[in-house]
Amino acid sequence: MVTSNLYFDNRRKNEKSHSLRINISKDRKTASFPLGIQLTEEQWDKENEKVINHSEAKFWNNFISRRKVEIETLILKLEDDPTIGLSQMTAKDVRDFLVLKICPEKANNSVTTKSKKEENTFLIWYDRATERKKNRTKDIFLATRRRLVEWIGEEKLSKVKFEDIKISWLEDFNDFLLNRNNSINSISIHLRNIRTIINYAIDNEVTTNYPFRRFKIKSEPTRKRNFDITTLRRIFNHQCEEEWQVKYLDFFKLTFMLIGINVIDLCYLERINQGRIEYLRSKTHRPYSIKVEKEAKAIIEKYAGEKYLVNFIDKYENYRHFYNNLCKGLKAIKEQLKIDELTTYWARHSWATIAHRIGISKDIIAQALGHGSHTVTDIYIEVDPKQVDEANRKVLDYVLYGDNNKPKRGRPPKLIKL
Repeated sequence: MVTSNLYFDNRRKNEKSHSLRINISKDRKTASFPLGIQLTEEQWDKENEKVINHSEAKFWNNFISRRKVEIETLILKLEDDPTIGLSQMTAKDVRDFLVLKICPEKANNSVTTKSKKEENTFLIWYDRATERKKNRTKDIFLATRRRLVEWIGEEKLSKVKFEDIKISWLEDFNDFLLNRNNSINSISIHLRNIRTIINYAIDNEVTTNYPFRRFKIKSEPTRKRNFDITTLRRIFNHQCEEEWQVKYLDFFKLTFMLIGINVIDLCYLERINQGRIEYLRSKTHRPYSIKVEKEAKAIIEKYAGEKYLVNFIDKYENYRHFYNNLCKGLKAIKEQLKIDELTTYWARHSWATIAHRIGISKDIIAQALGHGSHTVTDIYIEVDPKQVDEANRKVLDYVLYGDNNKPKRGRPPKLIKL
C-alpha cells in the first residue's frame, strides 16, 4: 500500500525558511519530493496542514489542495493497473513516477550524461517516444522501462543500441519476466512496447534492425470481467448483513446506473444540469453527458452532498481513504454473495455486456462508454445523446425489472433497496 502526506522539512534549524515536501511511503520506506514552497516556522500550521501568516496563503493552500488530489489520483491508478507492477516498485520508484507525471521537466535527468551523447541508443529513443504518449498509455510505457531497468540496470540499459536487440536479448528479457511471475499478457504488453519503439526508430531512419521478424509475442485470452444477468440481479437485490456496507453497495449500483462511471469522477460530480451529469473523465479527459434516470436520482438524493453532488467522500480525509473503504465494503458483500469478484470496474464491463446481449449496437455501446477512433469521420458526425439515453434505459429496465417487466408510471422499483 502506498501513502502520501505533507512534510515540513525543518530539520535545519539554522535556516530561516524550510521546504514543504510530499512524502511517499511504501513498505516502510519513504521518498519525498519538494512542492516548491519555502516557509518559515510561523507560516506553517502543522496540525491543520495549512499556510498561515503569508501574503499568498490562499494561493498556496489552493495549490497544495489540488496537488494532493492529483497525487492521490495517480497513486490510485498505480494500484488499479496490474500492468504497471506496483508490487515490485519501491517508494523511490513511486516518487519518480509521480514526479514524471506531475513535473516531467524535473524528471528529464534520469538518462545519464554519457548516454545523452549517444543520440541513437535504444533508451534515448524510448524516452523520447514515451514523452509523446498520454495518460494510461504513457504509464504502461514507463512500467516497461522500469522492468528493463530491473533486468539489466539503468547504466547498462543506457548503452544498449538497436543493433544489440536480437532474438536472444528478447528471449532473456521474456525469461526474466516469467521468473518474476508476470502473466503471459503482461509480458506481451512489455514486448509490444519495445516493438513500438523499434518501429519508431525505423520510421526515423535510426536503425534497420527488426528482431520481431522471427520473435513471436505470445498472448492468451483475457479473462472476462462482467457479471451474468442472474448474478447482477442478486447484487442489486442483496440485503447487506451490516448497516455500514449499504453505502458501498449503493455506490456500486449508482456506478452501474451511470454507465460504469469511474469512482473518482462520481465522487467529484458537482451537480445535475437539466437532468444530466456532465463531466470530463479523469482518465481520458473526454467529455461525458449522462441522463440521470429516476433510480439513479433516488440514490443521489439519499446521499446528497453539500460541496459535491453526493457525500461519499465528505467524511473521509481524502478520496483514496474512501476508495480503500469502498474496496473493503465490496469485498465483504462479495463474500456474502459467494461470488468471485465485486468491484466498480466490473460495473462498466457488465453494462456493456448486457447492452450487447439485449440487442444494442456496438456503435451505441462504444458511444456510451466514450470510446472512439478519433478519425476524420468522427469529426463530422454529430453525436446524438438520445441514443445513449435510450440504451441505458433499456439496460436498467432489463436488469432491474426483467425482460418485459418495466413498472408502470408511479410504481416504485421492485429490486432496488434504498
